[in-house]
Amino acid sequence: MEEKKTKIIHTTLDDLPYGNYTSETIGKKEIITIPEGVHRRSLIRDVVVIAWPSLVELILTQLTSMADQIMVGRLPGEAGVQALSAVGLAAQPKFLLMTMMMSLNVGSTAIIARYRGQQNREKANQVFRQALLLNFVLGIVFMVLGLQFSGQLIRFIAGKGIDEATLQQATDYLRIQMAGFVPLMIAFTTTAALRGIGDSRTPLFYNTVANVVNLVFNYVMIYGKFGCPAMGVVGASWATDIGQLVAFFIAVYVVSGGRRYVSISFRDTFTFDKAIMSNVVGIGIPAMVEQLFMRAGMIIFTRTVTGLGTTLYATHQICMNIMSLSFMIGQAFANSTTTLMGQSLGKRRYDMAVLYMRQARLVGVLVSLVVAAVFAFFNKAIIGIYNSTPEVVAAGGEIMYLMAVLQPIQTIQFIVSGGLRGAGDTRFSALVTAITVFGVRSVVALLTVRVLHWGLWGAWAALACDQCLRTVLMLFRYNTGKWAHMSLRQMEKSN
Repeated sequence: MEEKKTKIIHTTLDDLPYGNYTSETIGKKEIITIPEGVHRRSLIRDVVVIAWPSLVELILTQLTSMADQIMVGRLPGEAGVQALSAVGLAAQPKFLLMTMMMSLNVGSTAIIARYRGQQNREKANQVFRQALLLNFVLGIVFMVLGLQFSGQLIRFIAGKGIDEATLQQATDYLRIQMAGFVPLMIAFTTTAALRGIGDSRTPLFYNTVANVVNLVFNYVMIYGKFGCPAMGVVGASWATDIGQLVAFFIAVYVVSGGRRYVSISFRDTFTFDKAIMSNVVGIGIPAMVEQLFMRAGMIIFTRTVTGLGTTLYATHQICMNIMSLSFMIGQAFANSTTTLMGQSLGKRRYDMAVLYMRQARLVGVLVSLVVAAVFAFFNKAIIGIYNSTPEVVAAGGEIMYLMAVLQPIQTIQFIVSGGLRGAGDTRFSALVTAITVFGVRSVVALLTVRVLHWGLWGAWAALACDQCLRTVLMLFRYNTGKWAHMSLRQMEKSN
């Protein structure tokens, strides 16, 4: 009866019997066919049912980030260009800390998905409590570090190409962001747990509300409306914090009282469980290392681009912001494959894990081609929304052609990586990221920008090389089938 009282997402997998796959019986060259009684459209439906709320949520979140950029970019004269650069600089250290914490949640998503596949609600909730505890403690540590060293971090990232006024605005923006770091992490942890059980609609709800709140306060605090003083970049940062705090309160509310498959109660005991924490961290740490390499590489990459000056760096930041929106397609379907492959392997249905991956890649690529066409045909119009400076529009418009070409490539990379995470195979991704970001993107950018003097186009050529190589390596790893052996061995040991 308890199972019926909780809100869960029903999938085709739930109607199938447990499989008999083990780590010894999976064959690399095995031909996987759709099980009798299962239709391809039902598999696509499962993928889309989980992916679409995640896609809408991620797009709305990214649109809010874009709105931050657009609103500060619309400040008059040079102030707009400086504000764009300031927000871009502040985003680098914030995302470094934020993505490290979010990556730890990869472990909780994968393990909760497995227990959901096994219909073991008690174990899923134990993992959820451990993830909350871990994120709360580390969130406080990172918040203190971020507040203490905001100025040093901004100056390190900026190098020598950014003016003093922009540096100070970026420092102020980052300090305010770090003040709201802990509630943000708790909301992210809740989202990760809900996605593990296939519930992507609830995070869509509370993040949408938070984004609307953010936008309203952006308007009021950036430009000084309804009696509020005009605060510019600082106002944009406070508005973001307020929106994140709203998401935190709603997230905590929806998982309280036993209404969800994963839930918490203030009567629960929040103490470290060594066994569970070891499993969560064992999967999460490689993902965190991956993001650490990624963000460290991005910082090196950013330092290379800032040497081109404030205007071209502002152009670069606009393009990165737009490209981040396109990332949301791959990330949404990656969330779907993480959930469905984790649940499939938890039920020992290796065949279903493979089938879900196929459908996710097909649908994801089709959607990415539509986005590519929009980028190619409306390139300068999109850049002009941010800033109408002719140099910015011209340079950004050229970069968007390259972004269009990369759309299906990066979408495949995200989806395959998401599937590997669902299987608990995160170490290879960390290695690949280290190779491509440090060995390819950073090195090639230094060559094309500082030696060959290709300007902003050279930096984006380096990024394209990184994306293409990473996609090839991720596909290679998936095709070996080692992820399935690894996941099933982990379950056999835990049982």
